[in-house]
Amino acid sequence: MLHKNPDTAKIKHLLEESRNVAVVGLSKKPYRTSNTISRALQGFGYRIFPVNPNLEGPVLGEEPHATVEEIPERIDIVDVFRRSENVMPVAHDAVASGARVLWLQSGVINEDAAKYAKEHGLAVVMDRCIMVDYVSLVGR
Repeated sequence: MLHKNPDTAKIKHLLEESRNVAVVGLSKKPYRTSNTISRALQGFGYRIFPVNPNLEGPVLGEEPHATVEEIPERIDIVDVFRRSENVMPVAHDAVASGARVLWLQSGVINEDAAKYAKEHGLAVVMDRCIMVDYVSLVGR
């Protein structure tokens, strides 16, 4: 059975109820999509947590982490900027961390990872841009 995203009312609720967003695959390069979207999320009032073992030093004012599980605070949304075939370990990490939502950015599609996360109690949003959804559904 193929993954079906929550309806827009549920997505709006997930965005409104969340504060902490782990951004997996965040790049320090300001022109990269992950960086642009993370900066926008900060502007919307979210606290972002960079997750990228290759980062050295803060990105967008936040210390990076190698995994979601090692972040000392409760994570609401795990926002994924990774190739589709590299998402399963992120789904395992999101589940292990106790996160509430696994969010796969536009173009990121992994049915097995979505199924795994859902089976472990996470809401899953796949192949959607969190920034676009925030602006269209929550925007202030």
